[in-house]
Amino acid sequence: MNSDLKEFNSAAAFLIDMTKCTGCRGCQVACKQWNQLKGEKTRFFNGEGYQNPPSMSEYTFTRIKFRDYQKNGQNEFAFYKEMCMHCNEPACASVCPVGAFKKTKEGPVVYDAKRCIGCRFCMVACPFGVPKYEWSKAFPLVRKCTGCYSRIREGLKPACATACPSAITYGPRAEMLKEAERRIAARPERYLKKIYGKEEAGGTSVIYLTALPFDELGFKQVTKRSLPSYTWQALRLVPGIFLTVGGSLSLLSWFTHRKERLKKEEEQRQASSHKAKEENQ
Repeated sequence: MNSDLKEFNSAAAFLIDMTKCTGCRGCQVACKQWNQLKGEKTRFFNGEGYQNPPSMSEYTFTRIKFRDYQKNGQNEFAFYKEMCMHCNEPACASVCPVGAFKKTKEGPVVYDAKRCIGCRFCMVACPFGVPKYEWSKAFPLVRKCTGCYSRIREGLKPACATACPSAITYGPRAEMLKEAERRIAARPERYLKKIYGKEEAGGTSVIYLTALPFDELGFKQVTKRSLPSYTWQALRLVPGIFLTVGGSLSLLSWFTHRKERLKKEEEQRQASSHKAKEENQ
């Protein structure tokens, strides 16, 4: 086993057993609370299914997706938790020109807003469609699940894993894979003989078990090959002049974007300080 694989398997991972998910959406609530994400307008049937909000966004980092199906002539529901997959070798990090994304040794793929230039290459590169843009803001950034990195560094579990009463197990990736294999072997009639995330996109820190075919549940079929290898193959075909000019423009955009954002943040701080002084007088 090479050193990279050892590092990936020692990092923490989510084991999500969809046969145990009740669709309570406690994970959604916990995620909203911990990340201080505001609510979104929803409706009972949004066209795609009964899940709400209708999709992940700058305000929704995870959600439970509903899938209805027939079993023994009866209508049944299956649920699965949609979130950032925290890939072992993330495509978002490989295409980011300023290094705003980083795979941590603990497992989560984290994002540094101070580096971001808003190019949105990460949104194009991610095979799972996870990074979302802050379209509602004048100086937008990219938002996504952090894997509760701040909690993990303090020895805590992610908020969603803590809140889930039945379906989410969290621990070292190697142990989660062994546990998934143990459950399949112990209950072959209960589980599809496949662990999603074990090899997809080179392996991820979120792995799933289910009783139904993954494609029927809406899971995306992605290559088992590490995605950054595709990234670099594609970049080799791009003439150097475009990369140079593109890099220069990206750097210029980053300086301008950062300067404007810092100016706005300072104005907001001063306004808050002035308001506080007035209230205390």
